[in-house]
Amino acid sequence: MSETAAICIGEAMIMLAGGPGPLADVEVFRRSVGGAECNVAGGLAALGVPTGWVSRLGDDGFGEHVLRDLTARGVDVGGVEIDPVRPTALYVKESADGRSRMHYYRTGSAAAAMDPAFLDRPAVKERLRQAKLVHTTGITAAISTTSADMLERLATEPRDFLLSVDLNWRPTLWRDKDPAQLWRLLKAADIVLIGADEAEVFAGTGDPDELFELIGARTLVVKNDAHTAIVLDADGRTEVPALTVDVVETVGAGDAFAAGYLAGTLQGLPATQRLRLGHLTAAAVLTAPEDHAPPPSDDVRERLLNASDAEWAAEKIGAA
Repeated sequence: MSETAAICIGEAMIMLAGGPGPLADVEVFRRSVGGAECNVAGGLAALGVPTGWVSRLGDDGFGEHVLRDLTARGVDVGGVEIDPVRPTALYVKESADGRSRMHYYRTGSAAAAMDPAFLDRPAVKERLRQAKLVHTTGITAAISTTSADMLERLATEPRDFLLSVDLNWRPTLWRDKDPAQLWRLLKAADIVLIGADEAEVFAGTGDPDELFELIGARTLVVKNDAHTAIVLDADGRTEVPALTVDVVETVGAGDAFAAGYLAGTLQGLPATQRLRLGHLTAAAVLTAPEDHAPPPSDDVRERLLNASDAEWAAEKIGAA
């Protein structure tokens, strides 16, 4: 096993994107791989960060496709466990009336059976031992009580890696559940990524300074949709405006931003360049129909990471 700098833990899903129109009328679907943590894993690998994705998949064709897809994108999948009974999760994207709507089919999935003992599997334990950063989301904390317990153990036991958590607040998944465990996960994290809009619903405020005090993470990244991104840490506050983008599809842009920001963190970039790299990778996904896309070329990244504020503000990213 080659050494990995980052590990992402969470559920992958097969995404079936229907053609235009109500779901009841769609006859043909296009298949791809989705899921927040595997989106981030693929994004990190595309930026040159040795990355592994750790989870469980069903012993089915969809699970096999997930493994093939992530492997082709340069992600290590040796820490994945195959479940002979539970299925790989999926979701269907409906595009009607000028907007997209997601329909999830994940109850009882193989990934939902992750539990604290999953971290003791030799293939998982060794990858966590090597990792410099481990990333997960509030979605994984929500898919089952056992997966939430797993993340609590991950966050509270002694560790040598940075723990990154993207809130990814999904109220439907938390229906009839107590989010106190999610609060504990966020407070234990070294890096927390959160959207200002979801923070309003989850924490009652989207104000970065108030969130920084409430959550108490060493580093807090607040994303304000297409407007700006702010990082607050021991060095103070850094804010970078988003790029002007011809948006094709918004799904997956938050995961791409996380991949860019975390790659910049592992590469030792200053705060402004970490945020810019997040914006750049998000822009690549915003201009593509899928929920992941290759990042901008090395030349484009180098130019824009080192651009003046005026040059950055004047840049416009067109559709892929």
